[in-house]
Amino acid sequence: MNKRFLSILSFLAIFLFANLSQALASQDKLRDDIRIYSMKNSDGKITAKTIEKAFKDSGFEIIGNNNMNVAFEKRFGGGKDFKIYRLMFVHNKKYGAKLLKDFPEFGLLAPLSTSVYSKDGKTINISSLSLTGMSRISGVPKTNKDLIALHDQMTKALKKALPKGEFIKLSYKKIRPDGELVTRFAFNLKVEDGDDIQDAKDSYQETMEGEIESLGFIVAGFYPVIDDLSENDVDDYEFYDTYSICKLEVIYPVHKKHPEVGAFAPCTMYMYKKKDENFTRMGYPSVYNWIMSTNIYDDESLTPLIDAQDQLESAIDSTIE
Repeated sequence: MNKRFLSILSFLAIFLFANLSQALASQDKLRDDIRIYSMKNSDGKITAKTIEKAFKDSGFEIIGNNNMNVAFEKRFGGGKDFKIYRLMFVHNKKYGAKLLKDFPEFGLLAPLSTSVYSKDGKTINISSLSLTGMSRISGVPKTNKDLIALHDQMTKALKKALPKGEFIKLSYKKIRPDGELVTRFAFNLKVEDGDDIQDAKDSYQETMEGEIESLGFIVAGFYPVIDDLSENDVDDYEFYDTYSICKLEVIYPVHKKHPEVGAFAPCTMYMYKKKDENFTRMGYPSVYNWIMSTNIYDDESLTPLIDAQDQLESAIDSTIE
């Protein structure tokens, strides 16, 4: 083997290594908090009902499956940007209860949000959180066996819902958030004479719901997580509820360019009190998750997101002062 040939081989090896290193470095700069599963649907066989059934058959409860085009048309005269745009939120009792025993903030993902959408009616997509996204928002380590099992169950449901589908390659760049990714509150519930903690909770929730609804937020779903905990012999909480909260003025402009943000919408807000703690705790994923995970930068999307974050935070603050 002559020296010239060896030199060419060496050059090719260096060239390939350099390009591989560059590709890996570029990959490290990408964010993979969400995933989009997509399938051709020209024959229209995949519907909201078939998707619901696939998730139910895979061990999930359907907490909500809302046709947002109807709401958009009624409120804004819009709803024509997509042939299909639905927000579907699902919950797995088994893994939810297991995770909540050791990770109280997993309520941020109980239920999990998805968006089901089709631009032209020929291809249908479902966006949901990846394992990385679920871990980052909830604080549960990516190595946790129950989180991995829940993620795998979601994958199974996606593949059952779209049997000929595939995951779309995404290229969201990693950017630093401008604010906290989870908005948290801690306060003492006021228990009136003759009442108990459950009465105090019900009274507070009525006040809180009225306050946020007066600002245009919609309570799209309510789920008594405490029932799942009791069924799975988790006895650490006085109460645990979650709300699915949405605001049409937010999701309507954002979904036009970023339909995949349904992986975060509606946002899930938890409210719980542990038996060994004095404080009632509330929290929800902030809109900075939307911005950071899907590289939102246009003013039309950013403005309603930031406004909603400030409004919801101030509204809840006013109910616990």
